[in-house]
Amino acid sequence: MEVILRADVPKLGHRGEVVTVAEGYARNYLLPRKIAVMASAGNKKVIQQEKTAAVRREVSDKAQAEQLAKMLADVTVVVARKAGEEDQLYGSVTSIDVAEALQAKGYTVDRRKIHVEDPIRTLGEFQVPLRLHHDVEATVKLQVVRETE
Repeated sequence: MEVILRADVPKLGHRGEVVTVAEGYARNYLLPRKIAVMASAGNKKVIQQEKTAAVRREVSDKAQAEQLAKMLADVTVVVARKAGEEDQLYGSVTSIDVAEALQAKGYTVDRRKIHVEDPIRTLGEFQVPLRLHHDVEATVKLQVVRETE
């Protein structure tokens, strides 16, 4: 039975591909979960339109990410934290803190796109990588300073 995949399925195919599967697999798993639709001429046209719309959306998302990366290239964010005598923080600085600091400067970046490998636990200056799009990366300077009371 031929079906058109509406989502990526491991070991079967990618979204928009026409694949041949067993009737039971299609009837009992793929079709009820709306992972696939029957391969008819009308459905093929609809899937083709969805593919072109997805490509257009991908291009615009990438352009926006590149523009944001250029704007963030010169940005330095400052996070104030309480610290001990040897510049050790009493907490840590995570991607959530970086996202909030960027928000305060007027840049909206999802915290899941901010990649702080390990939580920052010392005072100092750090380079924080941002993965804005699967093809676009940027870095932001982060300064962790001692909080004044």
